[in-house]
Amino acid sequence: MARFGGLLATDLRDVTSDPEALGSAGWWAVVADFEGRLVCARFGDVRPAAPPAPEPGRWRGPAPEEWTTSLDREAYIAGVRRIREHIAAGEVYQANLCRVLSAPLPHDTCDIDALTALLARGNPAPYAGTVRLPAHGVEVATASPELYLRRTGRTVESGPIKGTGRTAEDLLEKDHAENVMIVDLVRNDLGRVCATGSVTVPELCAVEPHPGLVHLVSTVRGELADGAGWPELFAATFPPGSVTGAPKASALRIIEALETAPRGPYCGGIGWVDADRGTGELAVGIRTFWIDRTGPRGPVLRFGTGAGITWGSDPEREWDETELKASRLLAIASGVHQPLGSGRG
Repeated sequence: MARFGGLLATDLRDVTSDPEALGSAGWWAVVADFEGRLVCARFGDVRPAAPPAPEPGRWRGPAPEEWTTSLDREAYIAGVRRIREHIAAGEVYQANLCRVLSAPLPHDTCDIDALTALLARGNPAPYAGTVRLPAHGVEVATASPELYLRRTGRTVESGPIKGTGRTAEDLLEKDHAENVMIVDLVRNDLGRVCATGSVTVPELCAVEPHPGLVHLVSTVRGELADGAGWPELFAATFPPGSVTGAPKASALRIIEALETAPRGPYCGGIGWVDADRGTGELAVGIRTFWIDRTGPRGPVLRFGTGAGITWGSDPEREWDETELKASRLLAIASGVHQPLGSGRG
């Protein structure tokens, strides 16, 4: 099953890794891993549905103390310093440094859609959704606030996020500079598949509130060139610029050297495509949980968090940003988050 944008999709008909299928027919759920694995699932029954309601006992998350991180505080701060050395050497302007948090699930029957229900209550997000395809190794719940690609006919749009604070007053000049760098990158990416002169920036560095924090968000829009479709869009824009860096190729090399765990669906693309209507909406896979059942010790819940590093970055502040992005969502998954009005927020 899959759940996005007020729609519930069931009756699985087809699963493929070929992005050409997204231009054929039917309604597809899409999960693209940061490392390039693509799963497209076509469903036969797609209908409006209310957001899932939390049900006691449907989700038993990991204990709060069982979360571990692929990069601890010392290693992450060292990574930030190393990226600043790359910037000083002129190799990159910005690179996104991420870590993956993991915790064992208490039993094999955890339903990822039940976690989506908890996220919808505790951390509502514009691009929230579920993709549950256990036979194909995909069990993802996202509370993403960030638009990777929206397509309406030949018009495509991206909404890169760069700059995070607890309040708007926390945002620094560094955050604005970081956002503008990534907007330039996204403009360049879309320009590779859009008609000449059609790429615009309708909104730059807008402050957008989300549960527990604020982001700077921009909008980049263009018109697809003749002959360009989903395969060309993916080839030109993936992985998303906001979770890689600029220049993208240099940032990806640095990420590979410094990060110690694959990102998987985190920082990839997650969403849906309606091939019949020529529409689609894919989120950047941030604020995203996924279940990994490949290990010998049973199922593991994973979650990624990271920050964009520039010359103006303070290593300790960047670590704190990754903690801020993760804390609320880990509390929800572990069942210790208290809704507003309970005295803890």
